Amino acid sequence: MNDQYPSDRVFAGNLFSRRAFLQRSGLGLGSLAFAYLLKEERLLGADHAPAPVKGGVYNDLRARSGHFPGQARAVIQLWQQGGPSQMDLFDPKPELSKRHGQPVPGGVEGSPNNKNVLMASSFKFRRHGQCGMELSELLSHLGGIADELCLIRSMHTEHTNHPEASAMMQTGKTFVGRPTIGAWISYALGTENQNLPAFIVLRDPAGYGGNTKRAWTNGWLPALYQGVEFSSRGKPVHFLTPDEPVPPSAQRESLQLLAKLNAEHLRNYPGDSELETRIKNYELAARMQLAATAALDLSRETAATRKLYGLDNPMTAAYGTRCLMARRLIETGVRFVQVCPPLEGNEWDHHSQIRTALTKICAKTDQPAAALIKDLKNRGLLDRTIVLWTGEFGRLPTTENADGRDHNRHGFSLFMAGGGFKKGVVHGATDDIGYKAVVDRVSVPDLLATILNQLGLDHKRLWYPYHGRKETLTDAAVSGAKIVREMLQTPPKA
Repeated sequence: MNDQYPSDRVFAGNLFSRRAFLQRSGLGLGSLAFAYLLKEERLLGADHAPAPVKGGVYNDLRARSGHFPGQARAVIQLWQQGGPSQMDLFDPKPELSKRHGQPVPGGVEGSPNNKNVLMASSFKFRRHGQCGMELSELLSHLGGIADELCLIRSMHTEHTNHPEASAMMQTGKTFVGRPTIGAWISYALGTENQNLPAFIVLRDPAGYGGNTKRAWTNGWLPALYQGVEFSSRGKPVHFLTPDEPVPPSAQRESLQLLAKLNAEHLRNYPGDSELETRIKNYELAARMQLAATAALDLSRETAATRKLYGLDNPMTAAYGTRCLMARRLIETGVRFVQVCPPLEGNEWDHHSQIRTALTKICAKTDQPAAALIKDLKNRGLLDRTIVLWTGEFGRLPTTENADGRDHNRHGFSLFMAGGGFKKGVVHGATDDIGYKAVVDRVSVPDLLATILNQLGLDHKRLWYPYHGRKETLTDAAVSGAKIVREMLQTPPKA
């Protein structure tokens, strides 16, 4: 052995650490690279931890101001996963009716089951409100509040598969693993209620369906910002109270011991986001035992309010309960609430029997969605709350499996209400058969940037350091995302 390299003797004894190897090989470049990666992942020890980046890197839920004064302070996302059919709900197409049964020159994008034969809508449209907005007969309750809606008929996205398109709508990219908009907003603004999570998910208690946890993941943001599932049936918060009664003194002593063990573990592993979040969640759970029960006690609502949401009707009661819970949560200061659709009937994904299936899901969701917007307005909350009704894409104007429609990424509709969005307006248009957005097109990153803007957040300045780059929700440099100011009443000034 060469005595010039005494570490060789350590290596021979299998005691040569990876750190030592990186320090002594390649002129130390490996050590420099390793240190850089640790810094970017915020895993350096306390003595070497980087200072917070300009603008802040957060790991708490304290209420924060945006980049500039925003008109809205909270968001309710009515997430209609599956792909609602725009030409059967929001976007009437007389030309499609005229050309029913004819082929599309050049064809349309779709599966082998798509017959490339145009299929007219089975539903009638009529004008609603002073604005004269045309909506399907399936949306009579939403038609009753048409003067509050900002209907976008020119949306387009990047993928025709559910997982990728859902990821796009929630995270700004088709890739799995990125933070969702709810997580970004919770990270940026915290919450106005320290006794409840900032981001709450109200899914159908029957299961997940296509709404997997990817729809409310924190991605690589600190775990504190992921969506927390609340139940609209039985105990509202999972695992908040023991199944069998425990004496207060015993519970207090258990929590004290748990806090001591967690604190010791955190000292040994600083920067562990999952552990830090677990500790914060234990502390939050203790506060939630009172706050969550009170916030979600629907018996405190009047009979008129319960009827407004359809809680007296078995068809609308389940979804109506979730919409009413969303209003109560926003009212208490929660920042972002995601309401998932009913599971029965394959959600909004109607590859066959669209007439029957679409009629059924609209019967379950139309009244509660309209009631939510009406109730928020009556309580003076709508101007400060953004309500977003959206799926991940739309449907094709052609028939699939004789009586259904396939996925369509080129054109679809959604609507906004409140939060400074214009009222009683229709933005953009698709072509004559509803296939492609052609007038005032709006991309998903455009939509996300506009929502952030209304909350007082600049989508280019809201970033988080990850893998050596400043990651943002819209990835504006690549997507070209822009704020669609034509949809806004009095846009906040950045």
